[in-house]
Amino acid sequence: MLRVIDHVQLAAPPGSEVLLRAYYADVLGMTETPKPPALAARGGCWFEAGGVRLHLGVEEEFRPAGKAHPGLRVRDIQAYAARLAARGAEVTWDEHLPGHRRFYSQDPVGNRLEFLEPSPPEAVSSCGGLSGGASVPGRRGRATPD
Repeated sequence: MLRVIDHVQLAAPPGSEVLLRAYYADVLGMTETPKPPALAARGGCWFEAGGVRLHLGVEEEFRPAGKAHPGLRVRDIQAYAARLAARGAEVTWDEHLPGHRRFYSQDPVGNRLEFLEPSPPEAVSSCGGLSGGASVPGRRGRATPD
């Protein structure tokens, strides 16, 4: 029976580890974790922060995923977006997910990353989201009426 995602693996081109470390550690604020010796020989690097674990694996014929991406929950999304922008990362806001604030960014090799935070219940109806007590299938709680 499934319990939780252990990690998400993203691909990267050979020799990109220095760029990846600069982005995932310095820009995103994650901590690099050592790979087991047998896996370290393959290249790439692993990072974690809170309960998030991302593995960047080397792929010889690398092409960044244009659509596929991890969705990473953050706290204080406005401050986190400002952190990324201040460190030179592109931040593209998207308001199409009811009940959430979110933005997209790309790592230095072109992998798409989504950062999101649930909106406070009172903000859902005021930002064009759900109203009238409607609920979103698969999500807990209800939006507050207008």
